[in-house]
Amino acid sequence: MTKHDRWTDHPATADLKARFRPVFDRIAEGSVARERGRILPHEEIALLKQSGFTALRVPADLGGAGASLVQLFDLLIDLAEADTNLAQGLRSHLALVEDRLVAPRAEGEVWLRRFAAGQIAGNGWTEIGAVKIGDTLTKVTPDGAGFRVDGEKYYSTGTIFADWIDTYATRSDTGAPVIAIVKTDQSGVTIRDDWAGFGQKLTGTGTTLFDGARLDAEGLVPFENRFRYQTAFYQLVLNAVLTGAALAAVRDVGRQVAARKRAFSHGSGGLVRHDPQILQVLGKARAFAYAARAATLEAARAAERAYETSQGSDKAADDAANIEAELQSAAAQVAAVDLALRAVSDVFNALGASSSDQALALDRHWRNARTAASHNPVIYKERILGDHLVNGTEPVYVWQIGAVAM
Repeated sequence: MTKHDRWTDHPATADLKARFRPVFDRIAEGSVARERGRILPHEEIALLKQSGFTALRVPADLGGAGASLVQLFDLLIDLAEADTNLAQGLRSHLALVEDRLVAPRAEGEVWLRRFAAGQIAGNGWTEIGAVKIGDTLTKVTPDGAGFRVDGEKYYSTGTIFADWIDTYATRSDTGAPVIAIVKTDQSGVTIRDDWAGFGQKLTGTGTTLFDGARLDAEGLVPFENRFRYQTAFYQLVLNAVLTGAALAAVRDVGRQVAARKRAFSHGSGGLVRHDPQILQVLGKARAFAYAARAATLEAARAAERAYETSQGSDKAADDAANIEAELQSAAAQVAAVDLALRAVSDVFNALGASSSDQALALDRHWRNARTAASHNPVIYKERILGDHLVNGTEPVYVWQIGAVAM
């Protein structure tokens, strides 16, 4: 008997693609205007909720689409091609959906039904400043029939758009690490739009303050119960973002080349669209984007296997599946970072100086890819992959950042 005796066959990928293509096209239409005006995509998030995209992994009998993990990341890449901000802005929500999907039905169903109804989550995990590695200053304290939450979080991606905040904290009474799923619409929660990065400016990222925020008992989850392949999952979202940035850069520059009338005298002598060197530039960048997508989806298959083993009772199989999911996600990260950054940079060789015109906003593809590539430092993932290959060392599943003793 599995934890979820309710799965039906996944919907056809072609049907899902057809269902969401008009949604993604509509989102893509306004991406440049949003970027130039720094307009947060509230309307676009609402569209994704209304279309059912935010409930892709929720089982069909609970009101969702019942999509597989491979289908989820395939569609997430399509969304990232339309606007990378939206794909990353849903990162924490998609992870919380996955966590509640892995949980026993009695614990997860109430949340999955909320997600099917269009509610979404942001996050409150990272703390900055003097907090030491391994410490968490945000506390959950018993208070009457429920709890209160106090603390400050940064990099709260997606929280500006969210109904709930997936928050990492410790209990003040026991010191145990917990997940607190906190409702945003209350006086004890303050959300600031103060993300200062040069890319991914519209992900709804900033600071979240908890000052006596109310937490119901159903929203308190021991961290030890968190779904095991979460680190691989979080990285797969960033891999999708990187892939989407590469695909979008190839798409946009390709359109500019197709319409270009001016040519260089030392070029082929004809229309730029027929210049073999220009076509080679775009063809190579397209191949880079294709390879990044293929790597991401292959790693998603490994995460799918980790989901499947989480629903059974074979611990050895589950351990092996989680190791493989983390390693494949890391390998896909290394590939996607290199491939995407090369693609979003090299495509500028297909145009002249006009490609730097701010009206085109082509620079957003490089800025967005570079920003996403800076998360979860790739150099450490490269070492982890090598260490496993040579020494059989297991990857690090959960890690933190913080101050160290001088």
